[in-house]
Amino acid sequence: MEYVIDLQQAGIYQAGNRILKEVSFQLHRSEFVYLVGKTGEGKSSLLKTLYGDLPLTEGRGEVAGVSLNTLKFKTIPMLRRKLGIVFQDFQLLSDRSILKNLLFVLHATGWKDKALMERRALEVLDLVGIAGKASKMPHELSGGEQQRVAVARALLNQPELILADEPTGNLDPETSDEIVRMLQKICSDTHTAVLMASHDYLVIGKYPQRTLRCVNGLVLDDVSAVNY
Repeated sequence: MEYVIDLQQAGIYQAGNRILKEVSFQLHRSEFVYLVGKTGEGKSSLLKTLYGDLPLTEGRGEVAGVSLNTLKFKTIPMLRRKLGIVFQDFQLLSDRSILKNLLFVLHATGWKDKALMERRALEVLDLVGIAGKASKMPHELSGGEQQRVAVARALLNQPELILADEPTGNLDPETSDEIVRMLQKICSDTHTAVLMASHDYLVIGKYPQRTLRCVNGLVLDDVSAVNY
C-alpha cells in the first residue's frame, strides 16, 4: 500500500523542546483524517514538520515520497509543490482580486502560460463553489468564502496531500460545517489526501472520520472522534 504520510517513531521538536514523542502513523492516498487535541498539544508543530517548516531529527518520516530526514532548505520547495496548505487565517493578498491571488501562486510555482494559468484558477474556484467571485477583492468576501479561496489555492498544483491547520477556527458553526463537507468531498472526488487539524469536536462528531489525537505528548490513532 502506498502512503502519502509515513512517520515511524518520530520526535517532534519546537525550539529545542520535544512536543511529541514516538509518533508513528501512516496516511493512505485519498484518505481524510482529523488531527485533534487541545491548544498546545502539538498539532501545529506536527503539521509544520510534515511541510518542512520544522526539521525531523528523531525517527523516520516521508511525505508525498519525499524523505523528511534528508530534507534540505533548497529541497523544501520540491516537497511543498506536492502539498496544499490551508491556514486558519486565510492569508490572502488583500491588494488584488481573488483570481489574481491564485495567478500569483501559479506564477510563483513555475507556471508560464497565462491562458492555462487563468483556466486552472477558474477550475479550482469552481471546484470550491465560488467561480462567480473571481473578480472580487478578499474584503468583499465572507469568512467562509475566503476560506474556500484558501482551499482553492491549495488545490492549484494538484497536490497529493492537503494539510489544513484549524481551517474552521475563525468561522461560525454553519460555515464550519460547509468547509468540512467541502474538504471531504474534494478528498473523495479528486483522491487528494487530507489531514485536518481541529479542536472543533462538534463538527468532527457530525462528519466522523479516522482521527489522530494529540494528548500528553503522544499521537493516538482512533477510528473516529464521535465519543470524545
